[in-house]
Amino acid sequence: MNLDELTRLCGKLGCRITPECSLSEYITFRFGGPCRALISVNSAKSAAELIKYMKDNSIRYGVLGRGSNIIASDEGFDGVILLFGSDFARIEINGNTIRCDAGALLASACVHAQQASLSGMENLFGIPGTVGGALYMNAGAYGSEIKDIVVSAQYIDSDCVIRTIDKEDMQLSYRHSIFSDSQSVITSVTMQLTEGNADEIKAAMNECMAKRSSKQPLEYPSAGSTFKRPEGSYASLLIDQCGLKGMTCGGAMVSEKHSGFVINKGYATCADVLELCSKVQDIVKEKTGYVLELEPVILK
Repeated sequence: MNLDELTRLCGKLGCRITPECSLSEYITFRFGGPCRALISVNSAKSAAELIKYMKDNSIRYGVLGRGSNIIASDEGFDGVILLFGSDFARIEINGNTIRCDAGALLASACVHAQQASLSGMENLFGIPGTVGGALYMNAGAYGSEIKDIVVSAQYIDSDCVIRTIDKEDMQLSYRHSIFSDSQSVITSVTMQLTEGNADEIKAAMNECMAKRSSKQPLEYPSAGSTFKRPEGSYASLLIDQCGLKGMTCGGAMVSEKHSGFVINKGYATCADVLELCSKVQDIVKEKTGYVLELEPVILK
């Protein structure tokens, strides 16, 4: 990888680049080795040009938002990370429609909607990720999902062309979208909301956040819910039934507050988390017959 050439390209595009950047600073689990370089993307056009450069020069790359659904390798990532963060986080409201850059925090979008007296995002408040990441995995909580409000999205296809896709073509299902199975990169999301009362919307958001705080181990680093919900049951229920609450491997622990979360007690490594998850999966399968699937993406 020619770092000088890549740095010049970033300068031309107005993007910030940080060589040998530790992923632990950008992953909510708070562990992970370095990447060769981290680039803060500032627009769909710059993202498309950077991805084209990576492909043309056979450079490995990955896309990162808030890192809230990521398990990063202790060895790091031998390539370039494109960060869709605060430099690419514009939020625009037009009537009942809200359009967000992929790097906009979902929580910020919820607040913008509330301030505009727009309802439909209340139950999503508190999900710790970006809008782009939320659509990628069709994030949801308390009976609501992104698929309930999304109408379209802009994305970069495998040929580095910026395109638009309608909701009907997104293949949205539980924790899945068409983007989960492709090399396409989401650059913006447009959602349709309904008129409401700002005070009532705020009260609903506060209630949602209070539920999260009382039931989830938000005081510890984690990647959120560690396992997808298996058909016919719940991951936390199965883990509880198997007596695994509080189980540890190194610095990783099955939360005693909510067994659906594997948390970092402060010194966990990627190896600790993966070993613990594997043990939980083996025991749950042996005792209940259910197969638990990891929800976070492993970046390695």
